Amino acid sequence: MNVKNTLKYLISLAVAGGLMWFVFKDMDLAAMWAKFENANHAWLILVVIFTVVAAWSRAVRWKMLLEPLGYQPSSLNTTVSVFTGYFANQLVPRAGEVTRCATLNRTDSVPVNLSFGTVVAERVFDLLSLLLLIALAFVLEFKRLSAFFINLFGSKVGMGKQGSSGLGVLAIIGLLGLSLAVLGVWFYKKNAAKLRQNALFVKTESFVKGLIDGLLSVRKLRNPAAFLFHTVLIWLMYFLSSYVCFFILTETAHLSLLAGLTVLIMGGLGMSAPVQGGIGPYHLFVSSALVLYGLSKENGLALATYIHGTQMILMLVLGGLSFLYVLIKNPKKP
Repeated sequence: MNVKNTLKYLISLAVAGGLMWFVFKDMDLAAMWAKFENANHAWLILVVIFTVVAAWSRAVRWKMLLEPLGYQPSSLNTTVSVFTGYFANQLVPRAGEVTRCATLNRTDSVPVNLSFGTVVAERVFDLLSLLLLIALAFVLEFKRLSAFFINLFGSKVGMGKQGSSGLGVLAIIGLLGLSLAVLGVWFYKKNAAKLRQNALFVKTESFVKGLIDGLLSVRKLRNPAAFLFHTVLIWLMYFLSSYVCFFILTETAHLSLLAGLTVLIMGGLGMSAPVQGGIGPYHLFVSSALVLYGLSKENGLALATYIHGTQMILMLVLGGLSFLYVLIKNPKKP
């Protein structure tokens, strides 16, 4: 690991640590641990099942993207590769994508550069799915979610004052965002040649084009319907693995399906942050959102910590076993 990557890792670790301190600084950790000791851990059986099904479904979907390139790895090997990627993400931010591709190269000799392109395409559909879920949540839970974002961001610019209209504030933000997007497209088309002289712009442009190409790559699939089915199944399993955790703690057993949807999207946003395993952002977003459903800050944070902690342990255990499987199966391959 070179100096630049080491610095990125340390900064990410510092951000995660700072957010964790901010979230937990006023919490009674002994009381939280007591909640965990009295929890109904039997529900974790379902969490494990849903997590494994989600990883398997992601692996099958990944196979579909590899087939047009001439490669047909087994579902077992792609599932193992997915778990090794999850394992790596718990240790180093954004290392999972490269790790899963390197694992598949070891098991099935799929070139890393080709498989990485399919992973980028996967991420496009994950991003689109998350955006659709956010839109759905806003339709179903507009009052709560608008209040959440206004309290989280609006107070920083004076929009959280009493009497302000959440609908009006979000409308202004939406119009401003749309205006900036139109202005950005116009500026790009007019100055593209000059902008391409900048290396950072070239990388950004290439990344955006890759996202668009990845989104359109579904047209090359033999069975697009199956691809979309597995995309829905993945997110359904994510939802259920979080929702059943509500019944583990007595204080959260009354939460609704809509609360589960909110936890799913807030957790997705938290896990997207460039820190190890979403540590810190996940706890902040999920616990803050749960307050909107009548939970105390302590109970919201307890649930967020339990969900994140169990998922992290699962990824470390299943990912570690996957690493061992690959090493045993291909002991001589570097």
